[in-house]
Amino acid sequence: MIITLERRGITAPSPIQARSLPDALAGHDILGRAQTGSGKTLAFGIPMLTNLAAGPKARPNRPLGLILVPTRELAEQVKDALAPLAHTLNRSVTAVYGGASIPRQVDALNRGADVVVATPGRLEDLIARRSCALGEVNVTVLDEADFMADLGFMPAVTRILDQVQPGTQRMLFSATLDRGVDALVTKYLVDPAVHAVASPAARIDSMDHLTFEVDAETKADVAAEVAARQGRTLFFVRTKHGADRLAKRLTRGGLSAGAIHGNLSQSQRQRALDAFAAGRVPVLVATDVAARGIHVDAVDLVVHYDPPADHKDYLHRSGRTARAGARGTVLSLVLPSERSGIAAIHRRLETGTTAVVVDPRHAAVRELASSGTPVIITAEPRREPERAERPHYGRGGAGGGSGRARRTGSQPSAGRGQSGRRPRPNG
Repeated sequence: MIITLERRGITAPSPIQARSLPDALAGHDILGRAQTGSGKTLAFGIPMLTNLAAGPKARPNRPLGLILVPTRELAEQVKDALAPLAHTLNRSVTAVYGGASIPRQVDALNRGADVVVATPGRLEDLIARRSCALGEVNVTVLDEADFMADLGFMPAVTRILDQVQPGTQRMLFSATLDRGVDALVTKYLVDPAVHAVASPAARIDSMDHLTFEVDAETKADVAAEVAARQGRTLFFVRTKHGADRLAKRLTRGGLSAGAIHGNLSQSQRQRALDAFAAGRVPVLVATDVAARGIHVDAVDLVVHYDPPADHKDYLHRSGRTARAGARGTVLSLVLPSERSGIAAIHRRLETGTTAVVVDPRHAAVRELASSGTPVIITAEPRREPERAERPHYGRGGAGGGSGRARRTGSQPSAGRGQSGRRPRPNG
């Protein structure tokens, strides 16, 4: 496993990994408060795979490890991150989510997947089909629990957790403990070791924050000027139709732009994300629901084309840049009627940003348009084409549906590891 990590350029743990790995490897429950991009996947993936490798392999339709995530894209990315490590331990990882072939997912479970990465809605569909049972799960992870709460998945999450045997290891990672996440912690985690890393506000200083006030007639033209810069640029819009509309507008202007939102099939979303990550399409337009699946380190400009709902959404969107120790720029494009709302967000976050009234020829627009580091185009990952999925009328929900259309560094209680109250997974 160490050699596999080194081949990926990972030679030292991130803060959340350094703090949580000892307790997780010891089989303790973990409450991790950390943001996207902090290294959470390996923080729970390494101990899960290590502990499961000590026991027998999974039987058909009965996984040993379960990772619940809010979106399709995150499910794929977690699977892609853990599969090479699992291979070194003779273990398997599969992902199940809405919008993809149910027969293919059923087949993977039938072959005996050791770890299943799942969105809640699709997992419940597979359980109802008797293609997956959770009675032998020894390690459960909830990743981005706060976003699952935002998407309305909490009832499904609790139904799923109720099917996992008590006394098994559980790890929950979330940026916040509001919106019902604290209730999950209280009900399902036993004496968890709590580990926290810097909040998103602590990364604000690694971003340059700009606000351009525009009128409705020139907003798209200003966006096109900015999008023509060198480097990867990620636009956020409020609606699915808005994402398609802006991407088409930029494409008609001679730019290479893609869109990602909930109305697209999983294969369409994945192709757009792969092209963006590879640099072949340097401009991507996304809705908030799709945003959590975008984990590309070299995004140096995020544009709030439509204003975020609040400071939390601003942080989640903006967190797509300034990743892996790099700096980034965040631009808000606002109409006159939206200026006060974005100003309130900047005051709360203490960015010191004031709005500049611009048009497409303004010096500030041209300065931003001339910025950026040229994108180095890399090879896109090879993915098997998906078989068409038969119509299915189950649960909806972005990314997790049926496929229709911290106390930092706290220590566990003394003697817990020797108490025998919680056996190590498969130990």
